[in-house]
Amino acid sequence: MEKIIRTGIAGSGFAAKFHFEALKRLFSVRIEITGSYSPNPERLEQFTEPRNLKAFSSIEELIDNSDVVHVCTPPSSHEPIVIAALEKNRHVIVEKPFTGYFGDGSDGFSGDKFPRQKGLEHALASIKRMIDAEKKSKARIMYAENWVYAPAVQKEREMLEKTKAQILWMHAEESHSGSHSLTYGQWKFSGGGSMVGKGCHPLSAALYFKQVEGKTRNGRTIRPVSVSARTHSITRMPNYLDEGHLRTTYKDIEDFAMLHVVFEDGTFTDIFASELVMGGVHNWIELNTNNHRTICNISPNNTMQTYTPDEKHFKDVYVVEKTETKQGWSSVSPDEDWFTGYQHEMEAFYRSAAFNEPLESDSSLAADTIATIYAGYLSAERKGTEVQITLI
Repeated sequence: MEKIIRTGIAGSGFAAKFHFEALKRLFSVRIEITGSYSPNPERLEQFTEPRNLKAFSSIEELIDNSDVVHVCTPPSSHEPIVIAALEKNRHVIVEKPFTGYFGDGSDGFSGDKFPRQKGLEHALASIKRMIDAEKKSKARIMYAENWVYAPAVQKEREMLEKTKAQILWMHAEESHSGSHSLTYGQWKFSGGGSMVGKGCHPLSAALYFKQVEGKTRNGRTIRPVSVSARTHSITRMPNYLDEGHLRTTYKDIEDFAMLHVVFEDGTFTDIFASELVMGGVHNWIELNTNNHRTICNISPNNTMQTYTPDEKHFKDVYVVEKTETKQGWSSVSPDEDWFTGYQHEMEAFYRSAAFNEPLESDSSLAADTIATIYAGYLSAERKGTEVQITLI
């Protein structure tokens, strides 16, 4: 008889909603969504009632009634949930950012003022505790980096494997006009600004490609060794002229970041991340190799383009995430979740849980991403000085 995998969702916000929608598209594994838990009863009810889900009274009850736990909570709460689930041999699908530094707990904590070396040390310690818990568990950490599973990225993975190409350099970006999250904008919840909240996506994709290259050509991954970075807080400047198109509610985080990451083979990637881009989400990565060049346009892309002289005609039409207007030409995403990899990552994760298939996006990739980002914050504090990356 085919096994049914029990699934629980920790969280009730934006991430929980798109995880739920992606789960509805699983085809190779049978699942039962047992319910959800959130410490906010009102938001929990708003999430569970229309989806006919059980509202659990505690995170422990959710874990006990699940084989796989989706961690769709603010990053500051990831570590304790992940460890609690792993201790009971439950697989965990962890949203990004994986973990980080979220302050000292004091009322006066400000993300503008703490020493970045302290943040780096705390983030590395958090990574190690989670990795150690995974090593002791029969279950696995599944790092929910949808960029890795985006069809364009997976096609490039195939090309790297078949051409045995050497990646010489990459550049990539995730930018838009501001986060969906209500807690984003405060370091104590999000663990930083654009560098971690946006930059984790293209950075993880770049690190993943070097993993693929290394395994294909040499049988071992190629990992990052150093980073130089800068950050800016443009919308918080006194002279910023607010026209109302960009989110400006950031308390103590940056809204722009760039990273220059050097790998152990001497090649590099440049990553850009910001809240300062209008016209929809801008997600792409370009690879320049010794035998081909690839541009992966995750969003937007030109699969479908449409024009209207007045956006009233598209009042009830979803066009694409984060666009400010539907008037004029629009790059429509006919199936946004498909292009961005959400359903593909869930299929892969549940095949891993059910059939022990290998993971493309695992705890090692999650760890290298966070270690690089927090070394980047230290570099930015030092005005771009190169910082060595401590790998777990």
